[in-house]
Amino acid sequence: MAPNTDQDAPTQTQNHAILPVTFDGIGYRSWQKGVLRALSVKNKLGFINRKVTKPNEDDDAFALWEICDDMVTSWILNSLSKDLSDSLQYVNNARELWNELEYRYDQTNGAKLYQLQREINDLTQGNLDITGYYTRIKKLWEEISTLDTNSQCTCLCTRGGKTKMHKAEQDRRLIQFLMGLNVVYTVIRDSILMMNPLPTMAQAFFVLSQEERQREVKPHNQMMLESTSLIANDESSRNVNVASTNTFNSVASCSNFRTHYGGTGQSQYRNFGASSSSEIQVHKREELRISCKCA
Repeated sequence: MAPNTDQDAPTQTQNHAILPVTFDGIGYRSWQKGVLRALSVKNKLGFINRKVTKPNEDDDAFALWEICDDMVTSWILNSLSKDLSDSLQYVNNARELWNELEYRYDQTNGAKLYQLQREINDLTQGNLDITGYYTRIKKLWEEISTLDTNSQCTCLCTRGGKTKMHKAEQDRRLIQFLMGLNVVYTVIRDSILMMNPLPTMAQAFFVLSQEERQREVKPHNQMMLESTSLIANDESSRNVNVASTNTFNSVASCSNFRTHYGGTGQSQYRNFGASSSSEIQVHKREELRISCKCA
């Protein structure tokens, strides 16, 4: 198959990187998917999957193939970290470079699965926002899914067993995701767990994102509410103080008005300065009236 040069525009130079993020030895599967997608868009995927065969050196198409192959090789090298790129500079072609990367970083083994599962179990939200936490744990899930090929069912099930297994796995991931949330999301997390059936990860992420946005606005409203409460408490304190003062004055008037003296078996009530019996009777009636009012 002859190399395709329809998209060999001037922008496709050897200094071009096909991915915005370089690969540094971690997360090979996700980086690999990105490279394959980018090469497919540029119609250059055949240089690493052997669909574009290398012509003989005496063939007229060899020079064109060599230019395109060198371009693809440069794209891949520029998408690696400097240390990795320097160690792979002497490969002969794009296919050899791709095979070397697969041999180094695409080996499935128990140690790699253990490392990924350990990262997932230890991952918590911490200082991350909901989007950052969700993105990080979802990336780990995808990477472990591509490594653990034994967990991928390829059988043809006619009774819904495959769908049920997929739902059970999604529920397990949802619970794992909710377990790592910060304490401030306890109420909304409990509400999600009370749903039957459990929502999807996308639905739970949407609910938590809405809660996060409300919490970003809440401090201002909470401040206004606290200020209103302080004003109300201050007014209540003033009203209580005024009422206490009035009550105290009334009680003081009654106390000052009435003085009890112990006599010869008959109690005598006397107002300050009162001497005659008629004045005492008037004071008694006034005392009764004030006592009822005070009560």
